[in-house]
Amino acid sequence: MLAYIIRRILWMVPTMFGITLLLFAIMRLAPGDPATLAVGTVGTSEGQGIASDTNVEDAMAKFREKYRLDEPLLVQYGHWLASVARLDFGEEFFRPNVAVRDELWQRLKVTVPLSLTSVLLSYLIALPLGILSAVKRGSLVDKITTLFLFFLYSLPTFWAGLMLILLFGATGLDWFPVLGLHDKDASTFTNWEYVKDTIWHAVLPIVCLTYGGLAYLSRQMRVGMLEVVQQDFIRTARAKGLSERVVVFKHALRNSLIPVVTVFASILPILIGGSLIVEQIFTIPGMGLYAFQGLVQRDYNVVMATATVSAFMTLAGYLISDITYALVDPRIAYD
Repeated sequence: MLAYIIRRILWMVPTMFGITLLLFAIMRLAPGDPATLAVGTVGTSEGQGIASDTNVEDAMAKFREKYRLDEPLLVQYGHWLASVARLDFGEEFFRPNVAVRDELWQRLKVTVPLSLTSVLLSYLIALPLGILSAVKRGSLVDKITTLFLFFLYSLPTFWAGLMLILLFGATGLDWFPVLGLHDKDASTFTNWEYVKDTIWHAVLPIVCLTYGGLAYLSRQMRVGMLEVVQQDFIRTARAKGLSERVVVFKHALRNSLIPVVTVFASILPILIGGSLIVEQIFTIPGMGLYAFQGLVQRDYNVVMATATVSAFMTLAGYLISDITYALVDPRIAYD
């Protein structure tokens, strides 16, 4: 197992190299020029050092020179790779006094707690529902659960978010705030009041982040459980007179977790990447919104930083899933 983990980690290096090179080339070759956007938008901004230039072409040339955009593509990539090796993602194009690494950290402190809470709730609710649906296969409980979960899974996130705002926001029942994660007077709150305010603001975004994954995980759990309960060793356990609870939770559950473990590979990038739609709807300054803003502004440093972190988390998620397979099913071994 240790040798397998080491091999996988070593293979992650050239894989990350290939992913970042492809992303870098796509970003540079995509339509849109950050220099043009900068010269057209920084006239009312501060700190660029080019807003006072009367010659637009000269201003654009200075911008490209500052961020090495006038150099050959491979040379640019080499400089970027050297910086990333030092964990330096550069500075934002339109806020040159803001380091992308520092902004990433601030965004992660917003996205990770929300996403982690959503994932934990999804598993805590989905696994029991999937087990119940499989054990009660064909019953009224199974049919109602299946119908309800398929309904949840079919709801578009943007529509669900807007409906939650209309129903529970100020235009409806006015139970929850719908903008940001803190009240405008949060700076004056005590620690406990600040925590309560944050939780209250996070309720609707977490619901919006949770329902789709919950429905999908529950179906995966049901499929895995149905496949296992039809196997010979389960029939043998029942023939021995073991209670249904023991058969399900001791013998069937562990062997039915493989589909659920497979889904785990996508969890780490979700934790880091967040949800662009949810963050946009509820005005949450997280990673998803940050990546989208960087893409719209053609801010290469922001896009490359968020994409690189997400790619690394995806590879790490697959590695953790493969290791978990062996823990869940001892029959799986890695040479």
